[in-house]
Amino acid sequence: MNILTEKFSTPYHSAPFNEIKNEDYLPAFKELITNSEAEIDAIINNSEEPTFENVIEALAFSGEQLDRASNIFFNLNSAETSDELQQIAQEVSPILTEYSSKISQNEALFNKIKKVYDEREKYNLNEEQQMLLNETYKGFVRSGALLNEEDKEKLKKISMDLSLKSLRFGQNVLASTNNYFKYITNREDLAGIPEAILEQYAEEAKERTLEGWVVTLQYPSYIPFMTYAENRELRKEIALANGKKSFDGGEFDNQNLIKELLTLKQQKAELLGYKNYADYVLEERMAKSPTKVIDFLNELLIKAKPYAEKEIEELKALAKTDGIDEMHGYDHAFYAEKLRKAKYDLNDEELKPYFPLEQVQEAVFGLSKQLFGLTFVERNDIPKYHEDVKVYEVKENGEYKSLLYVDYFPRKGKRAGAWMTSYKNQYQKDGENSRPHISIVCNFNKPTKDTPSLLTFQEVTTLFHEFGHALHGMLANTQYPNLSGTSVKWDFVELPSQFLENFCYEPEFLKTFAKHYKTGEVLPDEKIEKIAQSKNFMEGYQTLRQIGFGLLDMNYHSKVAELEGLSVKEFEDNYTKATQLYPVNPETAMSPSFSHIFQGGYSAGYYSYKWAEVLDADAFQYFKETGIFNAETAAKFKVLLSSGGTKDPMELYKNFRGSEPKVESLLKRAFG
Repeated sequence: MNILTEKFSTPYHSAPFNEIKNEDYLPAFKELITNSEAEIDAIINNSEEPTFENVIEALAFSGEQLDRASNIFFNLNSAETSDELQQIAQEVSPILTEYSSKISQNEALFNKIKKVYDEREKYNLNEEQQMLLNETYKGFVRSGALLNEEDKEKLKKISMDLSLKSLRFGQNVLASTNNYFKYITNREDLAGIPEAILEQYAEEAKERTLEGWVVTLQYPSYIPFMTYAENRELRKEIALANGKKSFDGGEFDNQNLIKELLTLKQQKAELLGYKNYADYVLEERMAKSPTKVIDFLNELLIKAKPYAEKEIEELKALAKTDGIDEMHGYDHAFYAEKLRKAKYDLNDEELKPYFPLEQVQEAVFGLSKQLFGLTFVERNDIPKYHEDVKVYEVKENGEYKSLLYVDYFPRKGKRAGAWMTSYKNQYQKDGENSRPHISIVCNFNKPTKDTPSLLTFQEVTTLFHEFGHALHGMLANTQYPNLSGTSVKWDFVELPSQFLENFCYEPEFLKTFAKHYKTGEVLPDEKIEKIAQSKNFMEGYQTLRQIGFGLLDMNYHSKVAELEGLSVKEFEDNYTKATQLYPVNPETAMSPSFSHIFQGGYSAGYYSYKWAEVLDADAFQYFKETGIFNAETAAKFKVLLSSGGTKDPMELYKNFRGSEPKVESLLKRAFG
């Protein structure tokens, strides 16, 4: 018996992590693909007249067990991977890509879908059913259903190549990150670094059976070093290593892979009748076209750049007092922290004791109860994939609503960053509302023998950000799994996450949880006031940075022909030039480790962070107008969250806000 092919007998049919073995995956995928293909065959071979129910709905509910196995496997490959899992991923990815191509290019199935779509006027469909029908039909067309057989084969091969190459891109970045560490034996080289961080570096050294301190390129190690280390030469050395990730010409170099990935995406777009990959992607976004995105980013660039330049001038003046005539990127975090401390008398290490992880988690749980009526109860009887993971049963009015997995600490087999994901979608079928299983994964400092996990304020906002995504998943209340939760237009998906971050800067809310882990003392009012004031600290710089990433992404995916005569580095420099505020280092490039667009789902979509900021600034402005805990406003926002992809996002937003979002809300919040 293969555990992955059976109905799970765990509480709420949760993933039986404790029983899954690596050798289960490949045979399970093969068996579940066969089962899913049988479900598709049953739809095709049904002799009855094609209807919405026996074609569109039947297809929406097919392959559930396969989806669950895929979610388990690929989530673990990000959060708890191993050489063996990565090898399995290389074998599994092409099989799954072939399976999905087989369905999306199945002529007999598409003919039935097209018949229902062409005759849609005769069905009395509600809004969600119409959306499902439109999305299903469009999804098949965008996957090549209208192509001839030869082009279908070409598309299938391109999709398989893309799947494998993007997987390899991520593996190279992880390997390149893990391969580097800086071993330090002289305590003086660590001047300026707070004790808690030194303790972390000493623990890292001990794990490697070394005496002294070890700094890695994992964010909880790298960022504090760049922020506090007084040794400029070491900052430069470690920043250089970070900037060379997968860009050093070695075994894990991604430069050729980038060109291969972009060429394949361009070929796919042209095959499907689009000018470029950005056009293909943006057809399914709120923004609609590359021109609109580039105009949006350039409008923000014009407005933000003077603020950014003013901020950098202030930092340069500070660096000059240390005898530095030319600042570089590796100086930024160090002097920004100095300036922030001087301006607001705030530094991360001083604030961290007031933000123990468990307290911050309780705060976000409490906010979810106040706004949306959710409560969280830890469950110790639900299997988990690592001892660091905790599982909560989420309830609404005492009724089971969702499971929430939280995984907070870095490990060797875990990729960097923070993300929300799902192990099981929500849907309604046969009178039952099948609830979702949601997961949040972060990389915060582990607790030590004497100290709990203490978060920087930025990490506090990261937790709120991912929890916003989690709420989108947990509150889902739609009929079909493929319209549920975060299954929305990509440039709408960041609204809930960025919206929730706003609460971290509200003094009345901060006071409820910013308490010293030893004494219980509330963070003093003047510090809380300064956190609120510091919200827009370096906002110009951060905005330009995000715009640079967005422009680079959009140009990669709309001007791939230009890349033929250029190196990845040259292309990157060309399209980020207008947003650069420091000298560009010829030895570093960020593209080869830009996993968001070359491994994740942000290809031609990185702009959506800024796009969603307009939405979140406008939405939170509404909350501020009515009161940040206003029950009526929260109830309207809950409707937006629970609706998933059942309506056009702009319609959902207008139903909540009463009008379209205004870019002025963002500019007002950012620059006053």
